[in-house]
Amino acid sequence: MIYLKPVIPTIAKDSEAFLNIAPLRWQDLDRPLVDHQINAYKPLLQRIEPDAVNAMVTASMSTPKPPATADDVGIDQIDIDTFLQVDLRVAKIVAAEFVDGADKLLRLSLDLGGETRQVFSGIRSAYEPADLVGRLTIAVANLKPRKMRFGVSEGMVLAASGDGPGIFLLSPDSGAAPGMRVR
Repeated sequence: MIYLKPVIPTIAKDSEAFLNIAPLRWQDLDRPLVDHQINAYKPLLQRIEPDAVNAMVTASMSTPKPPATADDVGIDQIDIDTFLQVDLRVAKIVAAEFVDGADKLLRLSLDLGGETRQVFSGIRSAYEPADLVGRLTIAVANLKPRKMRFGVSEGMVLAASGDGPGIFLLSPDSGAAPGMRVR
């Protein structure tokens, strides 16, 4: 078991428990286990029947793997009616500033086509406030306002991020104007 411990540590641990010994080390190779009380027998592994293996092999060959979907990353799929409930609008950032006491937030004032909203966004690490003023982005206009310690956030701007570093604010194509609906 000492030789196998680096490869199958869980089974080695179960073996040590069965043998009623301290964790095995390389120095224990020459130490015999004599005049020692061991615990009651308990199987370390369960036998896999050949019929079960054959069934798994057959199933894996006959069932094609479905393409990756949102379900694969733990996100439920929605229908078009549910998606259309989200009011996505083109928004122009008319003001942006740091939020005192918040390491990740910027306070944005958004023009949604005649209506101005205050939104707190976690994009501080990626953008300087002055660089955002005048920029067009996409906002969720019908998000329920959220009271925060810094004020009320009346929407959300859309940004992309992944496993790597970086936050990327989404921008509409040229020609879009504040208030236009994204469909």
